[in-house]
Formats: sequence, C-alpha cells, structure tokens
Amino acid sequence: MIILYHNPDSYESNACLNFLKKIKQKYKIIKYLDNPLTERKLKRIVKLLDVKPIDLIRTEDDLWRDHFHPLVKNLDDFEDIEYIKMMVEFPKLMRRPIVINGDKAIICKPPRKVLDIITN
Repeated sequence: MIILYHNPDSYESNACLNFLKKIKQKYKIIKYLDNPLTERKLKRIVKLLDVKPIDLIRTEDDLWRDHFHPLVKNLDDFEDIEYIKMMVEFPKLMRRPIVINGDKAIICKPPRKVLDIITN
C-alpha cells in the first residue's frame, strides 16, 4: 500500500493526492502535522529516501529562516539526529509530499514522480 505523508494546506501535497486518485492507486494518508512523526519513523523515511536529514528540511520556509537559520551558520554545524529532532518538534519543516511504497520512497515534486516508485 502507498503511504502519503500529507499536508492539506500544501499545493504540492494536494496535487500529489489528486494524482494518486487520478491513476487509481490505493493509498493511506498520514497528516503528519496532526500526528507528528517520531524520530524512529523519520530516520526510516530518511533512509528510504536516501538523503541526509538536512535535505528533508524546508530551509526556504519562514519557520527555518526565523528560528533556526540564525543558529545555523553552516548546514554541517549539526549532526543528522539534531535535524531529525528539529523535524519531530516542528513537522512543518519537513519537505512534502513524501510517498512511500514498500521499501521505496520519494518526495513527489512534481506529483508524477510518484510513478517512479509504483511502476518499478
């Protein structure tokens, strides 16, 4: 089953959801702002995406710029676990939408990128 980590206020996330509906895929929605992810779950997602935790943070977001950017002079200043903890505490920082299909995951920008993990 496909899992969509979804933010209903996000244009990209809604576009991905609509694309999944259009291609008639079964999916489960997890509204990660309502039910924040645990460190363990985020570590798994980072591993499936094959990215560094900082790559999953929306550094262009006002929340990052206002609260974290002044503390982070260089993105290598923090350990991976510290970035994961930031996303646990402030889930809005997480890039979206994230789609997981078994042991494959992708950030679906643009939404049709979901095809990369459901057809291979």
